[in-house]
Amino acid sequence: MGAARKYPDELRDRAIRLVLDVVKDQEASVTAACRKVGAELGINADTLRGWAKQAQVDRGVRPGTTSADAARIRVLERENAELRRVNAILRTASAFFAAELDHR
Repeated sequence: MGAARKYPDELRDRAIRLVLDVVKDQEASVTAACRKVGAELGINADTLRGWAKQAQVDRGVRPGTTSADAARIRVLERENAELRRVNAILRTASAFFAAELDHR
């Protein structure tokens, strides 16, 4: 389970929207927009910059792994690890029973 979120989702969404609007309207950099909006909303500029960049990736504006893809990858990695554990258990059990049959 992840850590508790410091900022509500509504504030996060609003802040991202404001940053992206500033970037689009004033042709400012994401970092400059984050400093401006972060100061107004009381959010650390680096935190806001990370949110804004991920929002751009999710919208297809910036290259990278989308949030949905990252979540799917995490699920698949967990499933893969579980299957590896199960295979190891089955290999061990198979070796145990094969040794038992050899003794007879």
